[in-house]
Amino acid sequence: MELNIRKAETRDIPRISELLSQVLEVHAAGRPDLFKSGTTKYDETELAEIIGNPDRPIFVAEHGGVVVGYAFCVFQRHDERNSPCYTTLYIDDLCVDEKSRGLNVGRTLYEYVLKFAKDSGCYNVTLNVWACNESAMKFYEKCGLQVQKIGMEKIL
Repeated sequence: MELNIRKAETRDIPRISELLSQVLEVHAAGRPDLFKSGTTKYDETELAEIIGNPDRPIFVAEHGGVVVGYAFCVFQRHDERNSPCYTTLYIDDLCVDEKSRGLNVGRTLYEYVLKFAKDSGCYNVTLNVWACNESAMKFYEKCGLQVQKIGMEKIL
């Protein structure tokens, strides 16, 4: 599959919204206590603001003129007293259309993000993955990511 990876544009918002719905439904199935089915993480106004924000780049994977995946990223600058200063590119969300999974769309997007982060002077790339999303965890492990820290909870 030949893909074109590029920065998202406002014309991509309707398709990005569809993909956001797919991600939300995966999370709602795994954690219905935390995610409400039938919603999305961002509305169209918020998406337009994010697309215009250079500190929050969104990349889309396009095949045949159709967006088949995206990666939402956020530059995070770390300047704590007890550690060296560095910049992280945080992958806030990565989605591949359910019809395009298994075709290396996710890996191509991820590798593009890695190159972008390196070219931008970042020290590392990080992301969070929900424990209920085993397929995503396996995908990220195949891409070479390692556990950095583990968040834990006790539901009351």
